[in-house]
Amino acid sequence: MTSAQNATSGTPRPIIRHADDVSAIVNAGPQGGGHANIIVALALGGVFLDAYDLTTLSYGIGDVQKHFGLTTSATGMVAAAMSAGTIVGSIAGGWLTDRIGRYAVFMADMICFVIAALVAGMAPTATILILARFAMGFGVGMDLPVAMAFLSEFSKLNGKGSKASRAAAWCPTWYAASSLCFFLVFALDAVVPAAHPDWLWRASLAFGALPALLIILVRNRYMSESPIWIARNGDLEKAAEILRASHGIDPVLQIEAPPIRPQPHGIAPLFRQPLLKRGILVNTISIVSAYSYAAIAFGAPSLLAGMLHLDRKQVLITSIVLNLVFAFTGGLIGVRLARYVSSRKVNIVGYILQAVSIGTLAIVGTPHSTTGVIAVLGGFAGYLFGQGFGPGCQQMIYATLTYPTEIRGVGIGMNRLISGLGATMAMWALPSLYANFGTNLFWLILSAPLIGLTLHQVIRWDVFNYDPDGDDTLKGVLRPVTRQDTSLQHSALFNQG
Repeated sequence: MTSAQNATSGTPRPIIRHADDVSAIVNAGPQGGGHANIIVALALGGVFLDAYDLTTLSYGIGDVQKHFGLTTSATGMVAAAMSAGTIVGSIAGGWLTDRIGRYAVFMADMICFVIAALVAGMAPTATILILARFAMGFGVGMDLPVAMAFLSEFSKLNGKGSKASRAAAWCPTWYAASSLCFFLVFALDAVVPAAHPDWLWRASLAFGALPALLIILVRNRYMSESPIWIARNGDLEKAAEILRASHGIDPVLQIEAPPIRPQPHGIAPLFRQPLLKRGILVNTISIVSAYSYAAIAFGAPSLLAGMLHLDRKQVLITSIVLNLVFAFTGGLIGVRLARYVSSRKVNIVGYILQAVSIGTLAIVGTPHSTTGVIAVLGGFAGYLFGQGFGPGCQQMIYATLTYPTEIRGVGIGMNRLISGLGATMAMWALPSLYANFGTNLFWLILSAPLIGLTLHQVIRWDVFNYDPDGDDTLKGVLRPVTRQDTSLQHSALFNQG
């Protein structure tokens, strides 16, 4: 990409000849005066909603069970319904994100959040609650691919505010939402009448509609389509218009040839090398992270109450401290590390810390001394801290930056579908596993970081400072060049001349 001089100010103006130039402009970062950072913040707002909605019943699931008189299996269905919804929503949202664009999908899932949260909060039966939670999960599944695409496609390649650090920011955002959820439950618990414990979980579920409504209200002023996606789909003029608003940049259009709109790719490129091998690592990182996180973090209130014999308020306070002091702090460190350190190395360190922490929980089990209590709390804290800077951050950095713009949505969607399977099975099985095995279930959870460590030694793929849109080896994967393609390109150039 070259630049032209602004006739009045002498400021260099980047030239857009083809879609790669748009990617290069975004990779260089905004020049000031645009609202790219606001778009990033709104995308992280979507992630915040995802985390809040997934956390709401981690504390209130016991009250739900009592209110509706549910069996252990039915309780597991309520807990797992939202995660199951993410499985369907992820692949649908990923495909739609690449097919119809980022903006339309983002706004659709915000509307889904509002309706599903309100219905869940007023659910008259367990069946309605399960269906509403499934719909909320569908919204979450749709949102993650588009949110991560926005974070990547409105961020520069290196340094502060890089694609990797913005993708990593999903993790502290997630823990901030989880902590807010616990704070809200703690505050509601102080005012909700003891005779109506269902008001607690109903209010916390319905509250999820509020942030979504706020995002919807500001969408017209700040949100826009991704300039990279628009350019890859043949509209360079619209991409230039978006860059002027979002990056404070006034590019010069010198289109070399009429853009040829690419054919829809779907999931087929994910099964071609080198993406197939890389995808095995990316998806395994996510699934083992999902099932261990679902078992320990989502199950923390129940586990802490059972292992340490804590009452309602003690469980809430402990959960808040674990989330803010260890998980959230770990996530912030992960964002910082993403700018300067190999993603693979950070992930390995996180897995090692998690393996030690889960091993401690498995060995100690239910403590019978002060030392045992400290060891259990240290096990939960160590796991969450390792998750924060390690697999928690890195799983979405890998998923976002492994795939180019044309298939980023479906790549992330497939990734979230697979991880959703792990989380759903963990949340569905956790009540029964704990009832049957007690603290021995930690030996099962220990397999997660061990699998992650092993696979990192077999597949040494790293996304640190990697730009998939600039990787020429992936262009043949997306749409292998044929003689017909070459002829069309030559014909377009000839007709233009």
